[in-house]
Amino acid sequence: MNILAPSDEGLRRAAEALAAGLLVAFPTETVYGLGGDGFNRRALARIFAAKGRPRFDPLIIHIAGLDSLERIAATASLELRVRNKLDILCARLWPGPLTLILPKQPEVPDLATSGLPTVAVRFPDHRVAQRLIRLSTGAVAAPSANPFGYLSPTRAKHVQEQLGDQVAFIIDGGPCGIGVESTVLDMSAGSPRILRPGGTPRERIEEIIGAVEGPPVDPVRIFHSPGQLTSHYAPRTGLTLHRREEMIRLPYELSEAYLFFDRSSRDAWVQGPGRPCDGEPGWTETSRIHWLSEKGNLDEAAARLFDMLHELDRIGVSVIRAEWVPEAGLGAAINDRLSRAAAPTQIR
Repeated sequence: MNILAPSDEGLRRAAEALAAGLLVAFPTETVYGLGGDGFNRRALARIFAAKGRPRFDPLIIHIAGLDSLERIAATASLELRVRNKLDILCARLWPGPLTLILPKQPEVPDLATSGLPTVAVRFPDHRVAQRLIRLSTGAVAAPSANPFGYLSPTRAKHVQEQLGDQVAFIIDGGPCGIGVESTVLDMSAGSPRILRPGGTPRERIEEIIGAVEGPPVDPVRIFHSPGQLTSHYAPRTGLTLHRREEMIRLPYELSEAYLFFDRSSRDAWVQGPGRPCDGEPGWTETSRIHWLSEKGNLDEAAARLFDMLHELDRIGVSVIRAEWVPEAGLGAAINDRLSRAAAPTQIR
């Protein structure tokens, strides 16, 4: 496997690989994506095979400009009021961490949409991703670049560790700035509905187009977007979730790891009975005890979430104990990922 710098030469080689039907992992502002030509059925099949992804879970098609949207989505079939909201969202929130579910064009392969009449489309806000998409095919299908169901990658080394030689190239664009996947908003059924919380907070969307609905409670599960399985985004190590009051009362166990929301939670826990002192065996801040944000900033917490879980997952503890974060803003996306990571396994 070759890791490429995001140079002109590196992007040219990666784009040629995509055009040839091969897979390329690349950075976005959210997480690293596993890219394949969105119109090449063989490349799409390679994505599912490399990830071990079930075919019922649709992919997101990434574009590099609004001029490419009509090639993917049949927006003319939307009601006028929905089209107006779509235009506003595209103007205000694209490029950015927002995926839109729209009626698909007939040319989009059914494999990319899991046979659904809708397609998930995103315009990423990342210079490297945009250049790669433009240089290749203009439409790149790209789920997160990790085995299905496991932790999403926010660094090139995470892709290298998890996918090995499954990809032709990895473009190393450094750590991802947002750190959680895009918000998925369904615009295909009349009333906009969030199917997956993510890098664009619900509050921001509602500021622009008014109230949106949340995920439906549907006994017949049809997955219209990625990230809807109960168990997902999970480390190999077991993970349990705790409210702050419970977290700071947890006993100290040498075989466990602890992930606090902020420094104050960690400090409150340290002051409890039976805590180790600095220098005692196993007490190393850099290995088993972490916080997501020094001062409780949710943007910072989101950017560090998967990075911290990757780090704790590789050190061989028996369980990771994590603290819920406040639900506002990106907190909804963080808690969504944590709850799915802690859920019993469904399909991996």
